Amino acid sequence: MKGSITIVGLGPGSEKLISSEVQDAISNASDIVGYKNYVNRIAPRTEQNIHSSDNKFEISRAELAVKLALDGKRVVVVSSGDPGIFAMSSAFFEYIDKTEENVDDIEINVLPGISSLLAASSRIGAPLGHDFCVINLSDNLKPWKILEKRIILAIQSDFVVVFFNPRSKARPDTLKNAFKIFKKYSHCDRLVFFARSVYRKNEDLKIVKLSEASHEMADMNTLVIIGSSVSKLVSKNKTFFYTPRYYKP
Repeated sequence: MKGSITIVGLGPGSEKLISSEVQDAISNASDIVGYKNYVNRIAPRTEQNIHSSDNKFEISRAELAVKLALDGKRVVVVSSGDPGIFAMSSAFFEYIDKTEENVDDIEINVLPGISSLLAASSRIGAPLGHDFCVINLSDNLKPWKILEKRIILAIQSDFVVVFFNPRSKARPDTLKNAFKIFKKYSHCDRLVFFARSVYRKNEDLKIVKLSEASHEMADMNTLVIIGSSVSKLVSKNKTFFYTPRYYKP
């Protein structure tokens, strides 16, 4: 008898933001597969087998999940945030698209999670209140020329821009270069929001103007949101960052 694979999102970091549907899938799983930092967020159960691995082993995790499911296991593959946004779902379907294993009888489901871009937005107001785009600044799987082109077009289209994976030890200057592009092509001093470790104990939120923004304000745990030309701040009991629903550039 073949088993099942459920790919789930654990949200940005708070247990309260994990959906009941995802919690039920985890509770009923025989095997948990995922990046070690995400698997460590799940309370251990004696009846479950845990298969954790380091970063950059997404395809290996997908292969393992299929192997376990073919043996009749109820497998849950975990991602942070939402599994379909720069996360495990895409890697999983990339694997089954190419594999010669017969996966037709495996039940496959994807359960959504709260993406860090939604969690970060909620912490500051409504910066995603109008059209926006999301760009992964990692150039591990795509060339910088493509990234540069997309950033320029996003600026020219006057989108709010969300940057995932803005900076790492291996890529210390990607966000610095992105800011250079913004300062060259943008016609206004846009608002920049740095949201580090959202909904975690070490959460750190900063909002500055583009002219004041530094790449050193971000790391791999930071999401960066750059406003459009109409995004603004409003100060009441505290300061909020929002993008109006209307558009009058």
